[in-house]
Amino acid sequence: MTAVTAKRFSIAEYHRLAELGFFEFDNRFELIRGEIIKKAKKTTFHSACNSLLLGELCLIMARSACVRGQEPIILPPDSEPEPDVVIARNRFDDYVSSHPLIADILLVIEVSDSTLDYDGRTKLSLYAESGIADYWIFNLVDIQLEMHSEPYQKVIPGFPELSLDLSAVFPAQMGE
Repeated sequence: MTAVTAKRFSIAEYHRLAELGFFEFDNRFELIRGEIIKKAKKTTFHSACNSLLLGELCLIMARSACVRGQEPIILPPDSEPEPDVVIARNRFDDYVSSHPLIADILLVIEVSDSTLDYDGRTKLSLYAESGIADYWIFNLVDIQLEMHSEPYQKVIPGFPELSLDLSAVFPAQMGE
């Protein structure tokens, strides 16, 4: 009997598929552990919280670090997720030569409602296994921030003097 196995893709193969137009009509995919995963449709609450979060982080970070919204990060050998927000070290080339690598990443953030279980299991383990020390989930189901850090800390990684006002991020209507 022949075993059935899924084709796993490398980051280079994933990029080649994009170059060939494989994702031309729908670019809502990301590469997770070699599998091409279709990203969930965003709710209006998700979009509002993500926009507010990006705005707040850009204000408080100023030019101290690079704040990226829904852009890819490289997790060799076979993952290229697109987290909702990444705070990365400033780099001389502004990430023109490549997406942020593990060494560039200070914090990964997912805004999560319909994908809460996936973000709390699959993505949490992916980021931890890749060596990303700080991962936050803005849990829109329970209206709370889940901070996963090694070692645990309650500050924006690398910037202990900065604080994020959660009331400016979670949309006001969500608590009603």
